[in-house]
Amino acid sequence: MSRIAGCFAAAREAGRKVLIPYVTAGDPAPDQTVALMHAMVKAGADIIELGVPFSDPMAEGPVIQKAMERALTHDVTLDDVLDMVRTFREQDDRTPVVLMGYLNPIEVKGYDRFADEAAGAGIDGVLTVDLPPEEGEDYIRTLQAHDIDRIFLISPTTDPERMAVVSRASSGFIYYVSLKGVTGAANIDTKAVGDRVSAIHALTALPVGVGFGIKDAESAAAVAAEADGVVVGSALVRKIEENVTSADKIITAVTTLLGEMRRAMDARQGVTNKT
Repeated sequence: MSRIAGCFAAAREAGRKVLIPYVTAGDPAPDQTVALMHAMVKAGADIIELGVPFSDPMAEGPVIQKAMERALTHDVTLDDVLDMVRTFREQDDRTPVVLMGYLNPIEVKGYDRFADEAAGAGIDGVLTVDLPPEEGEDYIRTLQAHDIDRIFLISPTTDPERMAVVSRASSGFIYYVSLKGVTGAANIDTKAVGDRVSAIHALTALPVGVGFGIKDAESAAAVAAEADGVVVGSALVRKIEENVTSADKIITAVTTLLGEMRRAMDARQGVTNKT
C-alpha cells in the first residue's frame, strides 16, 4: 500500500478527513520550504502538495502565479524541489508528498529519469495539470513502474464517460476541481460538490480530494463533509505573501490557518482534534 493510500485508509478508519495543504516550493526562498513542510504536518496536514515552480502556470490564479514568480527569482528548478523533499524525508518518512506542476520540466528530464529520481527522493504522487490521461500512456506506465501515484483532475464540466477514463488512469486519489476557473477563484457550492463527489465515487473506489476555492475553516469543514480530502492552496500562499519578509511570521500565519481548518474539519466529523 502506498503512503497516500495508507493515509486515506487510516483517516477513514479514524472517521477523519484528509487535509492537503499546497505551497509552492522555494517560495519565498528555497531555504524556507522544508521547515514550512514540517510545520504544516505539526499543524495537522496529512498530505503535502508541493508546487513545482513554472514560468507559465496556466491553471493558477494570481496568488499562486506570484508565488511561482518569487520562487523563480531564486532559479528554483525541479531538481531543487526533489532535493527539498529528500531533506524533508530525513526527518519524516511517513507524510505523503505530492508534486503538483506542469509537464514541461518532466519531459525535459525524461520520464524514466524523473520517475527514478522522484521515487528516490520520496515523492509519493505527481499531479501534472496540463497532461490529459488520454495522452499520458508512457507517463502513466513509467510512474506506475516506480510505485508513484498518478493524480488527475476532474472538473465540474467533466462528463461521465471522461470521468471513467480519468478514474481508470488515476491512483492515490482523484482531485476534483470544485470551480470553473483558476486556483483561488469564487466561492464553493458545497451541495454541487457533494453531488459530483458522489458521481465520482460511483465510478471508482479511489478517494476524492476537493480543491479550489477553500478559503477558511468554515469552507474547509463544509467540503470535508462531502469529500474524502480537502486541498487548500491559495489561502495559505496568500499568508506567505502577506508575511514574505519574515520566515517566522510565515510559519505562524500558515500554521494558524491550517490548524483552524484541521479543528473545524474534525469537529464537523465529530473527531477529537489531536493537534
